Amino acid sequence: MTNTRIERDPLGEKAVPAAALYGIQTLRAAENFPISGLRPLPAFVDAVIWIKRSAALVHQETGRLERRLADAIVRAADEVLAGQHRDQFIVDVYQAGAGTSHNMNCNEVLANRANEILGGARGAYQPVHPNDHVNMAQSTNDVIPTAMRLATLVTLPQTLAALDRLAASLLAKGVQFDAIVKSGRTHLQDATPIRLGQEFTAYGRTVERHRKKLREASEWLREMNIGGTAVGTGINAEPEYPERMISHLQQISGLQLRVGQDRVQLMQSMGDIATVSGALRAYVLDLNKIANDIRLLASGPRTGLAEILLPAVQPGSSIMPGKVNPSIAEMVNQVCYQALGLDTTVALAAEAGQLELNVMMPVMAHNIVFALTIVANASAVLAERCVDGIEADEVQCAYWLERSPALVTALAPKIGYAEAAKLAKEAVATGLTVKELVVKKGILEGKELGEILDLRAMTELGVPGAPPK
Repeated sequence: MTNTRIERDPLGEKAVPAAALYGIQTLRAAENFPISGLRPLPAFVDAVIWIKRSAALVHQETGRLERRLADAIVRAADEVLAGQHRDQFIVDVYQAGAGTSHNMNCNEVLANRANEILGGARGAYQPVHPNDHVNMAQSTNDVIPTAMRLATLVTLPQTLAALDRLAASLLAKGVQFDAIVKSGRTHLQDATPIRLGQEFTAYGRTVERHRKKLREASEWLREMNIGGTAVGTGINAEPEYPERMISHLQQISGLQLRVGQDRVQLMQSMGDIATVSGALRAYVLDLNKIANDIRLLASGPRTGLAEILLPAVQPGSSIMPGKVNPSIAEMVNQVCYQALGLDTTVALAAEAGQLELNVMMPVMAHNIVFALTIVANASAVLAERCVDGIEADEVQCAYWLERSPALVTALAPKIGYAEAAKLAKEAVATGLTVKELVVKKGILEGKELGEILDLRAMTELGVPGAPPK
Protein backbone atom coordinates (compact mmCIF):
# COMPACT_ATOMS: atom_id res chain seq x y z
CA MET A 1 0.00 0.00 0.00
CA THR A 2 1.18 3.53 -0.76
CA ASN A 3 0.56 6.58 1.39
CA THR A 4 0.12 8.83 -1.62
CA ARG A 5 -1.58 8.85 -4.99
CA ILE A 6 -0.52 10.72 -8.09
CA GLU A 7 -2.90 13.35 -9.45
CA ARG A 8 -2.56 15.64 -12.44
CA ASP A 9 -3.73 19.17 -13.23
CA PRO A 10 -2.74 21.70 -15.93
CA LEU A 11 0.49 22.44 -14.02
CA GLY A 12 1.64 18.82 -13.88
CA GLU A 13 1.69 15.90 -11.47
CA LYS A 14 1.72 15.86 -7.68
CA ALA A 15 1.60 13.26 -4.92
CA VAL A 16 -1.55 13.68 -2.84
CA PRO A 17 -2.12 11.86 0.49
CA ALA A 18 -3.90 8.65 -0.41
CA ALA A 19 -6.50 9.09 2.34
CA ALA A 20 -7.36 12.67 1.39
CA LEU A 21 -10.75 13.54 -0.05
CA TYR A 22 -9.26 16.77 -1.36
CA GLY A 23 -7.12 16.71 -4.49
CA ILE A 24 -4.19 18.26 -6.27
CA GLN A 25 -5.50 21.81 -6.56
CA THR A 26 -6.38 21.92 -2.87
CA LEU A 27 -2.94 20.59 -1.95
CA ARG A 28 -1.23 23.22 -4.11
CA ALA A 29 -3.20 25.91 -2.31
CA ALA A 30 -2.35 24.49 1.12
CA GLU A 31 1.35 24.52 0.20
CA ASN A 32 1.17 27.99 -1.34
CA PHE A 33 -0.58 29.61 1.62
CA PRO A 34 0.86 28.45 4.96
CA ILE A 35 -0.19 31.76 6.48
CA SER A 36 -2.37 31.62 9.59
CA GLY A 37 -3.44 28.07 10.25
CA LEU A 38 -7.02 29.36 10.17
CA ARG A 39 -9.44 27.12 8.31
CA PRO A 40 -12.73 28.23 6.72
CA LEU A 41 -15.47 28.86 9.24
CA PRO A 42 -18.23 26.21 9.36
CA ALA A 43 -20.92 28.61 8.13
CA PHE A 44 -18.87 29.37 5.03
CA VAL A 45 -18.18 25.70 4.31
CA ASP A 46 -21.88 24.95 4.69
CA ALA A 47 -22.81 27.76 2.32
CA VAL A 48 -20.55 26.52 -0.48
CA ILE A 49 -21.75 22.94 -0.01
CA TRP A 50 -25.36 24.16 -0.15
CA ILE A 51 -24.57 25.68 -3.54
CA LYS A 52 -22.93 22.50 -4.86
CA ARG A 53 -25.81 20.35 -3.62
CA SER A 54 -28.43 22.68 -5.09
CA ALA A 55 -26.62 22.84 -8.42
CA ALA A 56 -26.52 19.05 -8.69
CA LEU A 57 -30.27 18.91 -8.12
CA VAL A 58 -30.97 21.66 -10.66
CA HIS A 59 -28.82 19.99 -13.31
CA GLN A 60 -30.50 16.66 -12.67
CA GLU A 61 -33.91 18.36 -13.08
CA THR A 62 -32.92 19.98 -16.36
CA GLY A 63 -31.27 16.85 -17.70
CA ARG A 64 -27.72 18.22 -17.84
CA LEU A 65 -26.47 15.82 -15.17
CA GLU A 66 -27.15 12.11 -15.05
CA ARG A 67 -29.34 11.22 -12.06
CA ARG A 68 -26.89 8.73 -10.51
CA LEU A 69 -24.09 11.34 -10.60
CA ALA A 70 -26.35 14.01 -9.12
CA ASP A 71 -27.52 11.64 -6.41
CA ALA A 72 -23.92 10.80 -5.47
CA ILE A 73 -22.96 14.49 -5.26
CA VAL A 74 -26.02 15.20 -3.13
CA ARG A 75 -25.22 12.29 -0.81
CA ALA A 76 -21.62 13.49 -0.44
CA ALA A 77 -22.84 17.01 0.29
CA ASP A 78 -25.27 15.72 2.90
CA GLU A 79 -22.43 13.91 4.66
CA VAL A 80 -20.46 17.15 4.90
CA LEU A 81 -23.50 19.07 6.10
CA ALA A 82 -24.01 16.40 8.77
CA GLY A 83 -20.52 17.13 10.10
CA GLN A 84 -18.44 14.52 8.30
CA HIS A 85 -15.20 15.18 6.39
CA ARG A 86 -14.72 18.61 7.96
CA ASP A 87 -10.98 18.04 8.30
CA GLN A 88 -10.75 17.92 4.50
CA PHE A 89 -11.30 21.67 4.07
CA ILE A 90 -7.72 22.73 4.55
CA VAL A 91 -7.13 25.93 2.58
CA ASP A 92 -5.98 28.84 4.73
CA VAL A 93 -8.28 31.85 5.14
CA TYR A 94 -5.57 33.96 3.47
CA GLN A 95 -5.39 32.49 -0.01
CA ALA A 96 -5.46 33.43 -3.68
CA GLY A 97 -8.02 36.02 -4.64
CA ALA A 98 -11.72 35.37 -5.24
CA GLY A 99 -11.68 32.06 -3.35
CA THR A 100 -10.84 29.73 -6.22
CA SER A 101 -8.79 27.55 -3.86
CA HIS A 102 -11.67 27.03 -1.44
CA ASN A 103 -14.12 26.48 -4.29
CA MET A 104 -11.87 23.75 -5.72
CA ASN A 105 -11.37 22.27 -2.25
CA CYS A 106 -15.14 21.79 -2.08
CA ASN A 107 -15.34 20.51 -5.65
CA GLU A 108 -12.62 17.93 -5.06
CA VAL A 109 -13.98 16.69 -1.73
CA LEU A 110 -17.46 16.18 -3.15
CA ALA A 111 -16.17 14.60 -6.37
CA ASN A 112 -13.92 12.12 -4.57
CA ARG A 113 -16.60 11.16 -2.07
CA ALA A 114 -19.25 10.87 -4.81
CA ASN A 115 -16.95 8.57 -6.78
CA GLU A 116 -16.42 6.41 -3.70
CA ILE A 117 -20.17 6.17 -3.28
CA LEU A 118 -20.39 5.02 -6.89
CA GLY A 119 -17.64 2.45 -6.37
CA GLY A 120 -14.75 4.49 -7.78
CA ALA A 121 -11.38 5.45 -6.33
CA ARG A 122 -10.20 8.70 -4.80
CA GLY A 123 -8.19 10.78 -7.23
CA ALA A 124 -9.49 9.10 -10.38
CA TYR A 125 -12.32 11.64 -10.84
CA GLN A 126 -14.42 9.15 -12.73
CA PRO A 127 -17.33 9.20 -13.25
CA VAL A 128 -17.69 12.44 -11.25
CA HIS A 129 -15.28 15.24 -12.11
CA PRO A 130 -14.74 18.26 -9.80
CA ASN A 131 -15.03 20.83 -12.59
CA ASP A 132 -17.25 19.15 -15.15
CA HIS A 133 -19.88 17.90 -12.71
CA VAL A 134 -19.61 19.36 -9.20
CA ASN A 135 -18.80 22.82 -10.58
CA MET A 136 -21.17 22.60 -13.57
CA ALA A 137 -22.57 26.01 -14.64
CA GLN A 138 -20.62 27.65 -11.82
CA SER A 139 -17.61 29.88 -11.41
CA THR A 140 -15.73 30.81 -8.29
CA ASN A 141 -16.90 34.30 -9.17
CA ASP A 142 -20.56 33.58 -8.54
CA VAL A 143 -20.16 30.75 -6.00
CA ILE A 144 -18.07 32.65 -3.45
CA PRO A 145 -20.11 35.91 -3.38
CA THR A 146 -23.28 33.83 -3.05
CA ALA A 147 -21.73 31.73 -0.29
CA MET A 148 -20.48 34.82 1.52
CA ARG A 149 -23.98 36.30 1.53
CA LEU A 150 -25.52 33.01 2.63
CA ALA A 151 -22.99 32.53 5.43
CA THR A 152 -23.60 36.06 6.70
CA LEU A 153 -27.37 35.66 6.61
CA VAL A 154 -27.30 32.33 8.40
CA THR A 155 -24.98 33.68 11.11
CA LEU A 156 -26.95 36.88 11.67
CA PRO A 157 -29.89 35.44 13.69
CA GLN A 158 -27.48 34.41 16.45
CA THR A 159 -26.20 37.99 16.56
CA LEU A 160 -29.67 39.53 16.58
CA ALA A 161 -30.75 37.16 19.36
CA ALA A 162 -27.75 38.19 21.44
CA LEU A 163 -28.63 41.86 20.98
CA ASP A 164 -32.20 41.10 22.05
CA ARG A 165 -30.85 39.34 25.13
CA LEU A 166 -28.54 42.20 26.09
CA ALA A 167 -31.19 44.86 25.46
CA ALA A 168 -33.68 42.99 27.64
CA SER A 169 -31.15 42.69 30.46
CA LEU A 170 -30.25 46.38 30.34
CA LEU A 171 -33.90 47.46 30.18
CA ALA A 172 -34.72 45.23 33.17
CA LYS A 173 -32.02 47.00 35.15
CA GLY A 174 -33.53 50.28 34.02
CA VAL A 175 -36.77 49.30 35.74
CA GLN A 176 -35.00 47.91 38.81
CA PHE A 177 -32.92 51.06 39.30
CA ASP A 178 -35.56 53.63 38.36
CA ALA A 179 -35.92 55.03 41.89
CA ILE A 180 -32.19 55.59 42.41
CA VAL A 181 -31.17 59.21 41.82
CA LYS A 182 -27.47 59.86 41.30
CA SER A 183 -25.11 62.45 39.93
CA GLY A 184 -24.94 62.74 36.19
CA ARG A 185 -21.54 63.32 34.65
CA THR A 186 -20.45 65.05 31.47
CA HIS A 187 -16.79 65.50 30.47
CA LEU A 188 -16.16 63.20 33.46
CA GLN A 189 -17.20 66.14 35.65
CA ASP A 190 -20.22 66.50 37.93
CA ALA A 191 -23.47 67.24 36.09
CA THR A 192 -27.14 67.48 36.98
CA PRO A 193 -28.94 64.51 38.55
CA ILE A 194 -30.03 61.47 36.60
CA ARG A 195 -31.62 58.23 37.69
CA LEU A 196 -29.51 55.11 37.47
CA GLY A 197 -32.49 53.51 35.78
CA GLN A 198 -32.44 56.18 33.09
CA GLU A 199 -28.81 55.37 32.32
CA PHE A 200 -29.48 51.64 31.96
CA THR A 201 -32.70 52.17 30.01
CA ALA A 202 -30.75 54.33 27.56
CA TYR A 203 -28.17 51.56 27.16
CA GLY A 204 -30.95 49.07 26.42
CA ARG A 205 -32.59 51.31 23.86
CA THR A 206 -29.25 51.91 22.17
CA VAL A 207 -28.84 48.16 21.69
CA GLU A 208 -32.42 47.89 20.40
CA ARG A 209 -31.81 50.60 17.79
CA HIS A 210 -28.67 48.87 16.56
CA ARG A 211 -30.49 45.56 16.37
CA LYS A 212 -33.09 47.12 14.10
CA LYS A 213 -30.46 48.76 11.92
CA LEU A 214 -28.42 45.57 11.59
CA ARG A 215 -31.47 43.64 10.47
CA GLU A 216 -32.34 46.34 7.93
CA ALA A 217 -28.79 46.32 6.57
CA SER A 218 -28.96 42.58 5.99
CA GLU A 219 -31.86 42.85 3.53
CA TRP A 220 -29.47 43.69 0.69
CA LEU A 221 -27.78 40.33 1.17
CA ARG A 222 -30.87 38.40 0.12
CA GLU A 223 -30.23 39.02 -3.58
CA MET A 224 -28.05 36.21 -4.91
CA ASN A 225 -25.73 36.44 -7.92
CA ILE A 226 -25.57 32.68 -8.48
CA GLY A 227 -25.94 32.03 -12.20
CA GLY A 228 -23.67 34.94 -13.10
CA THR A 229 -20.80 32.48 -13.66
CA ALA A 230 -17.56 34.17 -14.80
CA VAL A 231 -18.36 37.90 -15.10
CA GLY A 232 -22.01 38.08 -14.14
CA THR A 233 -23.40 37.53 -17.65
CA GLY A 234 -24.30 33.87 -17.06
CA ILE A 235 -22.29 32.11 -19.74
CA ASN A 236 -22.69 28.28 -19.52
CA ALA A 237 -25.74 28.55 -17.25
CA GLU A 238 -29.24 27.72 -18.49
CA PRO A 239 -31.86 30.50 -18.36
CA GLU A 240 -33.89 28.71 -15.68
CA TYR A 241 -30.81 27.96 -13.56
CA PRO A 242 -30.78 31.08 -11.28
CA GLU A 243 -34.42 30.79 -10.26
CA ARG A 244 -34.17 27.04 -9.67
CA MET A 245 -31.02 27.57 -7.62
CA ILE A 246 -32.74 30.13 -5.39
CA SER A 247 -35.59 27.71 -4.80
CA HIS A 248 -33.25 24.94 -3.67
CA LEU A 249 -31.05 27.27 -1.61
CA GLN A 250 -34.08 28.61 0.22
CA GLN A 251 -35.23 25.10 0.98
CA ILE A 252 -31.94 23.88 2.39
CA SER A 253 -30.93 27.07 4.25
CA GLY A 254 -34.33 28.20 5.53
CA LEU A 255 -33.46 31.72 4.36
CA GLN A 256 -35.62 34.09 2.34
CA LEU A 257 -33.64 34.78 -0.83
CA ARG A 258 -34.18 36.56 -4.13
CA VAL A 259 -32.83 36.11 -7.65
CA GLY A 260 -30.38 38.93 -8.28
CA GLN A 261 -31.80 41.67 -10.45
CA ASP A 262 -28.35 42.49 -11.81
CA ARG A 263 -25.82 39.70 -11.38
CA VAL A 264 -23.05 41.82 -12.91
CA GLN A 265 -23.61 44.43 -10.19
CA LEU A 266 -23.70 41.82 -7.44
CA MET A 267 -20.37 40.46 -8.65
CA GLN A 268 -18.69 43.85 -9.01
CA SER A 269 -19.83 45.30 -5.71
CA MET A 270 -19.42 43.98 -2.19
CA GLY A 271 -21.28 47.02 -0.86
CA ASP A 272 -23.93 44.84 0.74
CA ILE A 273 -21.31 43.03 2.86
CA ALA A 274 -19.69 46.36 3.72
CA THR A 275 -23.10 47.71 4.74
CA VAL A 276 -23.72 44.89 7.20
CA SER A 277 -20.18 45.17 8.51
CA GLY A 278 -20.65 48.91 8.93
CA ALA A 279 -23.90 48.42 10.83
CA LEU A 280 -22.14 45.95 13.10
CA ARG A 281 -19.30 48.44 13.56
CA ALA A 282 -21.75 51.12 14.70
CA TYR A 283 -23.15 48.71 17.30
CA VAL A 284 -19.68 47.71 18.44
CA LEU A 285 -18.75 51.34 19.06
CA ASP A 286 -21.73 51.74 21.39
CA LEU A 287 -21.21 48.31 22.95
CA ASN A 288 -17.65 49.29 23.80
CA LYS A 289 -18.90 52.52 25.35
CA ILE A 290 -21.45 50.61 27.45
CA ALA A 291 -18.76 48.21 28.66
CA ASN A 292 -16.51 51.14 29.56
CA ASP A 293 -19.34 52.88 31.41
CA ILE A 294 -20.00 49.73 33.42
CA ARG A 295 -16.33 49.55 34.36
CA LEU A 296 -16.33 53.20 35.36
CA LEU A 297 -19.53 53.04 37.41
CA ALA A 298 -18.17 49.96 39.21
CA SER A 299 -14.70 51.42 39.83
CA GLY A 300 -13.47 51.22 43.40
CA PRO A 301 -14.68 49.82 45.68
CA ARG A 302 -13.18 52.59 47.85
CA THR A 303 -11.32 54.92 45.51
CA GLY A 304 -13.64 55.01 42.49
CA LEU A 305 -17.27 55.80 41.74
CA ALA A 306 -18.57 52.46 43.10
CA GLU A 307 -22.19 53.27 42.24
CA ILE A 308 -22.85 49.76 40.99
CA LEU A 309 -21.63 46.34 42.11
CA LEU A 310 -20.72 43.76 39.47
CA PRO A 311 -21.09 40.02 40.04
CA ALA A 312 -17.78 38.46 40.98
CA VAL A 313 -16.96 35.92 38.26
CA GLN A 314 -13.32 35.20 39.11
CA PRO A 315 -10.48 36.40 41.37
CA GLY A 316 -8.97 39.56 39.99
CA SER A 317 -5.34 39.36 41.01
CA SER A 318 -2.59 36.82 41.54
CA ILE A 319 -0.95 39.07 44.15
CA MET A 320 -3.69 41.25 45.71
CA PRO A 321 -6.00 39.08 47.81
CA GLY A 322 -9.71 39.81 47.56
CA LYS A 323 -9.42 41.94 44.44
CA VAL A 324 -12.27 41.50 41.95
CA ASN A 325 -12.07 42.99 38.46
CA PRO A 326 -14.73 43.84 35.84
CA SER A 327 -13.58 40.82 33.86
CA ILE A 328 -16.62 40.43 31.60
CA ALA A 329 -16.62 44.08 30.57
CA GLU A 330 -12.89 43.87 29.87
CA MET A 331 -13.49 40.88 27.59
CA VAL A 332 -16.15 42.86 25.74
CA ASN A 333 -13.67 45.70 25.19
CA GLN A 334 -11.20 43.31 23.59
CA VAL A 335 -13.84 41.75 21.35
CA CYS A 336 -14.91 45.22 20.24
CA TYR A 337 -11.36 46.18 19.30
CA GLN A 338 -11.04 42.97 17.28
CA ALA A 339 -14.39 43.54 15.57
CA LEU A 340 -13.41 47.08 14.61
CA GLY A 341 -10.26 45.73 12.99
CA LEU A 342 -12.29 43.11 11.13
CA ASP A 343 -14.62 45.82 9.82
CA THR A 344 -11.68 47.90 8.63
CA THR A 345 -10.44 44.90 6.66
CA VAL A 346 -13.89 44.36 5.14
CA ALA A 347 -14.11 48.02 4.17
CA LEU A 348 -10.69 48.09 2.51
CA ALA A 349 -11.34 44.78 0.76
CA ALA A 350 -14.74 45.94 -0.48
CA GLU A 351 -13.09 48.94 -2.09
CA ALA A 352 -10.35 46.84 -3.68
CA GLY A 353 -12.36 45.24 -6.49
CA GLN A 354 -11.45 45.88 -10.10
CA LEU A 355 -13.88 45.95 -13.01
CA GLU A 356 -16.02 42.76 -13.04
CA LEU A 357 -14.76 41.13 -9.83
CA ASN A 358 -13.67 41.78 -6.27
CA VAL A 359 -10.88 39.29 -5.66
CA MET A 360 -10.59 40.06 -1.92
CA MET A 361 -13.64 37.96 -1.03
CA PRO A 362 -11.94 35.22 1.04
CA VAL A 363 -10.83 37.61 3.78
CA MET A 364 -14.15 39.46 3.65
CA ALA A 365 -16.10 36.24 4.05
CA HIS A 366 -14.02 35.17 7.04
CA ASN A 367 -14.09 38.58 8.73
CA ILE A 368 -17.80 39.30 8.49
CA VAL A 369 -18.82 35.86 9.77
CA PHE A 370 -16.15 35.91 12.49
CA ALA A 371 -17.15 39.42 13.59
CA LEU A 372 -20.84 38.55 13.80
CA THR A 373 -19.98 35.45 15.82
CA ILE A 374 -17.66 37.00 18.41
CA VAL A 375 -19.82 40.08 18.88
CA ALA A 376 -22.86 37.87 19.40
CA ASN A 377 -21.05 35.75 21.96
CA ALA A 378 -19.64 38.77 23.79
CA SER A 379 -23.06 40.45 23.92
CA ALA A 380 -24.73 37.34 25.31
CA VAL A 381 -22.04 36.80 27.91
CA LEU A 382 -22.19 40.46 28.96
CA ALA A 383 -25.90 40.05 29.61
CA GLU A 384 -25.72 36.69 31.36
CA ARG A 385 -22.56 37.02 33.43
CA CYS A 386 -22.51 40.73 34.14
CA VAL A 387 -25.60 42.87 33.57
CA ASP A 388 -28.10 40.38 34.99
CA GLY A 389 -26.22 40.39 38.28
CA ILE A 390 -25.50 44.10 38.64
CA GLU A 391 -26.67 45.68 41.88
CA ALA A 392 -26.82 49.34 42.79
CA ASP A 393 -25.14 50.96 45.79
CA GLU A 394 -27.84 53.47 46.67
CA VAL A 395 -25.88 54.92 49.57
CA GLN A 396 -22.88 55.64 47.34
CA CYS A 397 -25.10 57.16 44.65
CA ALA A 398 -26.68 59.48 47.24
CA TYR A 399 -23.27 60.35 48.69
CA TRP A 400 -21.89 61.63 45.40
CA LEU A 401 -25.13 63.36 44.44
CA GLU A 402 -25.36 65.38 47.66
CA ARG A 403 -21.86 66.71 47.07
CA SER A 404 -22.34 67.64 43.43
CA PRO A 405 -21.88 71.38 42.78
CA ALA A 406 -23.95 70.89 39.60
CA LEU A 407 -27.11 71.02 41.72
CA VAL A 408 -26.86 74.80 41.45
CA THR A 409 -28.27 74.38 37.93
CA ALA A 410 -31.72 74.09 39.50
CA LEU A 411 -31.20 77.49 41.14
CA ALA A 412 -30.20 79.31 37.95
CA PRO A 413 -33.78 80.18 36.88
CA LYS A 414 -34.31 81.67 40.39
CA ILE A 415 -31.03 83.50 41.13
CA GLY A 416 -29.38 83.70 37.69
CA TYR A 417 -26.46 81.91 36.07
CA ALA A 418 -23.73 84.16 37.53
CA GLU A 419 -24.89 83.85 41.14
CA ALA A 420 -25.40 80.10 40.73
CA ALA A 421 -21.82 79.81 39.43
CA LYS A 422 -20.51 81.64 42.48
CA LEU A 423 -22.44 79.27 44.70
CA ALA A 424 -20.97 76.24 42.94
CA LYS A 425 -17.47 77.60 43.33
CA GLU A 426 -18.03 78.23 47.03
CA ALA A 427 -19.41 74.74 47.55
CA VAL A 428 -16.24 73.22 46.09
CA ALA A 429 -14.00 75.53 48.11
CA THR A 430 -15.75 75.02 51.46
CA GLY A 431 -16.76 71.42 51.17
CA LEU A 432 -20.35 72.30 51.98
CA THR A 433 -23.16 70.90 49.88
CA VAL A 434 -25.22 73.19 47.68
CA LYS A 435 -28.23 72.67 49.92
CA GLU A 436 -26.22 73.55 53.02
CA LEU A 437 -25.01 76.78 51.39
CA VAL A 438 -28.51 77.71 50.24
CA VAL A 439 -29.85 77.28 53.76
CA LYS A 440 -26.85 79.05 55.33
CA LYS A 441 -27.24 82.08 53.05
CA GLY A 442 -31.02 82.14 53.30
CA ILE A 443 -31.45 81.99 49.56
CA LEU A 444 -34.38 79.56 49.81
CA GLU A 445 -36.36 78.11 52.63
CA GLY A 446 -39.41 76.05 53.42
CA LYS A 447 -41.57 74.70 50.63
CA GLU A 448 -39.69 76.60 47.93
CA LEU A 449 -36.41 75.07 49.05
CA GLY A 450 -37.89 71.59 48.87
CA GLU A 451 -39.44 72.14 45.47
CA ILE A 452 -36.43 73.68 43.72
CA LEU A 453 -33.92 71.26 45.20
CA ASP A 454 -36.13 68.20 44.68
CA LEU A 455 -33.53 65.77 43.35
CA ARG A 456 -36.00 63.39 41.71
CA ALA A 457 -37.78 66.29 39.97
CA MET A 458 -34.44 67.35 38.49
CA THR A 459 -34.39 64.10 36.51
CA GLU A 460 -37.56 64.98 34.59
CA LEU A 461 -38.49 67.54 31.98
CA GLY A 462 -39.39 70.88 33.58
CA VAL A 463 -38.19 73.95 35.49
CA PRO A 464 -37.45 73.12 39.16
CA GLY A 465 -39.93 74.81 41.46
CA ALA A 466 -42.14 76.11 38.64
CA PRO A 467 -45.89 75.61 39.16
CA PRO A 468 -47.32 72.78 37.05
CA LYS A 469 -49.24 73.75 33.91
